[in-house]
Amino acid sequence: MDSAGRDRIAALDLIRGIAVLGILAVNVAGFAGPPSASYTPAIPLAATSADAWAFAAMLVLFEGKMRALFSLLFGASMLLFVERADAQGRNGEGLQLRRLGWLALLGYLHYLLLWSGDILFIYAVAGFVALLLPRGKPATLVVAALLLFSAWQVVNFVQWQPSLTTEAAVRSGTATPLQRENLAESNEFYRQDDREKTEALTGTWHDRFVYTLHRADMPLVGAFFVMGETLTYILLGMALLSSGFFAGEWQQRHLRQLAGWGTGLGGLATLAFVRWSALNHWPETAMHFAIGYGLGFAHLAMALGYMALCMLLMPHLLASAPGQRLEAAGRMAFSNYIGTSLVMTALFYGWGMGRFGHYGPAAQTGFVLLGWTVMLAWSAPWLARFRQGPLEWLWRSLTEWKVLPFRRKATS
Repeated sequence: MDSAGRDRIAALDLIRGIAVLGILAVNVAGFAGPPSASYTPAIPLAATSADAWAFAAMLVLFEGKMRALFSLLFGASMLLFVERADAQGRNGEGLQLRRLGWLALLGYLHYLLLWSGDILFIYAVAGFVALLLPRGKPATLVVAALLLFSAWQVVNFVQWQPSLTTEAAVRSGTATPLQRENLAESNEFYRQDDREKTEALTGTWHDRFVYTLHRADMPLVGAFFVMGETLTYILLGMALLSSGFFAGEWQQRHLRQLAGWGTGLGGLATLAFVRWSALNHWPETAMHFAIGYGLGFAHLAMALGYMALCMLLMPHLLASAPGQRLEAAGRMAFSNYIGTSLVMTALFYGWGMGRFGHYGPAAQTGFVLLGWTVMLAWSAPWLARFRQGPLEWLWRSLTEWKVLPFRRKATS
């Protein structure tokens, strides 16, 4: 096996493949419609019952969980990179800092040129912070991460509590005139954001670029607001790697317990919230808070449960053709993530086919299936000819500051 594939941990690639497919199920609403479409099935079109069910299924199965999976895996991969570089007698942390610097640049270009929902820049910033922290034993990392996560949740609940109370009062008919005015102003802020972004994204590429350029600081602002979540996941990913989780060193009964309790408790909490939200017509403030912060522990629990389930099923998955396709998609997650942005913006934005705002959640499912098909179809054949995905090769070459071999050697 060539150097690009030597000593890869199959579990990381397999779970990453699931995550890169699953994240599209969440992000498609942001590609296909204005920002508020990610928080309600009633935007950009009036919701049908099929839209409500499709939105609810996405919220229960994918929302927050795929972001958690990606972040956990990023933390594990960060630590793995450092450990392997150190074992080769190189400065692992120095190389990782350079690696994160290039990721920040590539992620920022992704934001600026293609899609405002980029997460790579946030990973790079959180990765810098993680490297500054002392690394302890897995249990120490877990405790530190959960304390950070809890503090982040409390701070955000305190900040959001007045708005949540106001919305609840308006919904129950007990609001004061000031509360009704405050909620109207909040909702108008969201509508104005929707209008501005719709105008930019249904125009030319230049229109979209100028709109984003005027918000050039948003990746750094976004990284600040989600640091409590992203850094938590990165630290937990490091702890899982150190504990031998991805190397298959956990006992089967522990994996079954984590799979059962994680998906069970996280799933029940999410289902309860989705039921409440649907009965209350997807209240906007509550949806923003829950998706961004309030369901954090439920998202984390389900992500850990998904990972444990993958570890239990991994021997069977890797022996199957679909599992091998998933693993290949995971090995090319960077290329697939950016490639998804290119394909989806070409379908929906004004510089492409201009289908922005034409589809509700049910119809968006078709585009998700299209994206999944493309990722699963091209990744394995590409890796049969090349050592890495194109962006993985570029990132690694920049990190090493030399042009690395790309094509596989022909075998006779």
